[in-house]
Amino acid sequence: MKQMNDTFLRAARGEETDYTPVWYMRQAGRSQPEYRKIKEKYSLFEITHQPELCAYVTRLPVEQYDVDAAILYKDIMSPLPSIGVDVEIKSGIGPVIDNPIRTTADVEKLGEINPELDVPYVLDTIKLLTQEQLSVPLIGFAGAPFTMASYMIEGGPSKNYNKTKAFMYAEPQAWFALMDKLAAMTITYGKAQIKAGASAFQIFDSWVGALNVQDYRTFIKPVMERIFNELKEENVPLIMFGVGASHLANEWHDLPIDVVGLDWRLPIKEARERGISKTVMGNLDPAILLAPWDVIEEKAKEILDQGKDLSHIFNLGHGVFPQVNPDTLKRLAAFVHEYSAR
Repeated sequence: MKQMNDTFLRAARGEETDYTPVWYMRQAGRSQPEYRKIKEKYSLFEITHQPELCAYVTRLPVEQYDVDAAILYKDIMSPLPSIGVDVEIKSGIGPVIDNPIRTTADVEKLGEINPELDVPYVLDTIKLLTQEQLSVPLIGFAGAPFTMASYMIEGGPSKNYNKTKAFMYAEPQAWFALMDKLAAMTITYGKAQIKAGASAFQIFDSWVGALNVQDYRTFIKPVMERIFNELKEENVPLIMFGVGASHLANEWHDLPIDVVGLDWRLPIKEARERGISKTVMGNLDPAILLAPWDVIEEKAKEILDQGKDLSHIFNLGHGVFPQVNPDTLKRLAAFVHEYSAR
């Protein structure tokens, strides 16, 4: 086993580090030519079902970019089939679900996940990476209940989440029953990933920005508290992230988590002024990666300067997209390390 670089874990726990650690959301995948070649032959689900291949895709950006953490390559939809949800990732559309949730009876039909039986390939990939291949921490992850529910109720991606919100307002009992089922799935799935070797865990609530603060407190926060309180027992850093949800950053800060992920809409300086004192992660707008290098460097400096007096993990404000040149990501990681060296 190679010498472990634990800078990311120390920053996540709010400890001193020699430099600001960096990793990128969606660092494994669409912007890498090697990955595109694999995708000509295999679908996302097919890759994740083959531990050797999935481990290769996960560790490739670590080797290419010299980032300080790996994030497991898989989709937030991966655990859903095991609780009885028929999901298919359609090219150019995203996840499509043939049996959307419409009633309390639909919620009651949902089963429970048994990770060792239902997703053994996910756990095998984690073991392969953490026992043999990585010299940086591996981040496990899951989709948050609101985001998962939005796909399950809408039947696929949505621009406004009208059906999801209508279900939440009109059927609160069914809504909370669905939240409980998804919380149980997330906790069991998360604990299995950590037991297999993941040394940090991130929850992505991609679409929760569609809710206002009051609705978040009523319909979502209790379930998030339950999930994080249970995962806290595993003693690994816990990260919360969503997109377009700056108005919820203080709500996340209240949760029993270690790292508050920020998208590019909320500057670190402003987050600090709003009382966010935990480690923050972020938050370069990924679109800037297509700008000339001097622009990227200037924007990265701004973010690093704002994060330097408190714990900070450098990341993007959302995922890497296909048009980004891998060389840019490598150069940016080197710049972050160099500029932030203490």
